[in-house]
Amino acid sequence: MTDQAQHLRVQLLNALTASGSVRTEPWEAAAGTVPRHDFLRSGFFRRADGSAWEPVLQDDPGWLEACYRDESLVTQIAGTILPPDIRGQILREPTSSSTLPSLVLRMLEDLQVEPGMKVLEIGTGTGYSTAVLCTRLGEGLVTSVEYDEDIASRAGTALGQLGIHPTLIAGDGLLGHADGGPYDRIIATCSVKTVPSAWIEQTWPGGLILATIGGWLSASELARLTVHEDGTASGPLLGGQVSFMLARPQSPPQLGMLPDLGAGTERQAIIGADILDDWMPRFIAQFAAPNAQRLTLDQDGHTEHVLVDIASGSWAAVYEDRGHWIARQGGPAPLWDAIEEEVGRWHAAGKPAAEEMTVTITPQGQTLAW
Repeated sequence: MTDQAQHLRVQLLNALTASGSVRTEPWEAAAGTVPRHDFLRSGFFRRADGSAWEPVLQDDPGWLEACYRDESLVTQIAGTILPPDIRGQILREPTSSSTLPSLVLRMLEDLQVEPGMKVLEIGTGTGYSTAVLCTRLGEGLVTSVEYDEDIASRAGTALGQLGIHPTLIAGDGLLGHADGGPYDRIIATCSVKTVPSAWIEQTWPGGLILATIGGWLSASELARLTVHEDGTASGPLLGGQVSFMLARPQSPPQLGMLPDLGAGTERQAIIGADILDDWMPRFIAQFAAPNAQRLTLDQDGHTEHVLVDIASGSWAAVYEDRGHWIARQGGPAPLWDAIEEEVGRWHAAGKPAAEEMTVTITPQGQTLAW
């Protein structure tokens, strides 16, 4: 490692320790030995104009300094495109990234891991967090699953060049890795719409699952779930509006042709669609309407906030008219009724913060309580 890289790494770690992202000596020591730039040698993408991205390669000025900023760095676009593949700019969506170090290390601290524990990581990504885990626990206790075979291969190469050889699996992380279980801890570096039953089944009773629970309305929170003897899991949200890319198999389906939004039953809304602009109400709304996707449409001089569940055919269009919110709904389940009930319950409780909430996972589903 160059003197500059060493200096930047120490500088970053000092900042993360001062901010509280790193709270204990074992994780400080582990992070202090892992060079993040070795996992970003293929480059990354940075924001250009508007929603465009442009590549930053290893030979570009500022590449090394950026590797040691506390920022998430996009490493793949549109499922296949890497920084060396692009000259100029690209307008597609990111599909993989190197998570900001403060979040990586905060989550490792929140995992409450102890020496000798066996850990399953869902989402290898670049391999940086995998390397920190292995440095703390030993590579024999770490299994990491990555959905994208090419990403998994590059992570394996980067880890191998540092002499780190955990069990790396290319496959669907939502299925876990039963052959290596049961595990004491599972940690996910992708967001999940629902916590998979496989993770609960592959964790010892009393073990912990640390996962970001999100959804198709784009709000998520970090949960630490304890697995129970009866095959359920429950635990608190940890707060902080943690956000990861959703696990690819749980990505929302294409909307296709919309239902007839002019039909349905109309009433004055109790709660307006503007609540969906705020993180916590939007997070709660996902539990009430977990399969709904959101879009906005201009209709007859006003903006309609539309929720569509293409699986059930249910939909809601909510708009403001002369100072009042109006909800028009169709399909078998009134989506806005469900959202008003759940968000209204939260309002009635005094709008508790995420840290006051718990999530419970049972074979019947996923529930949020406070």
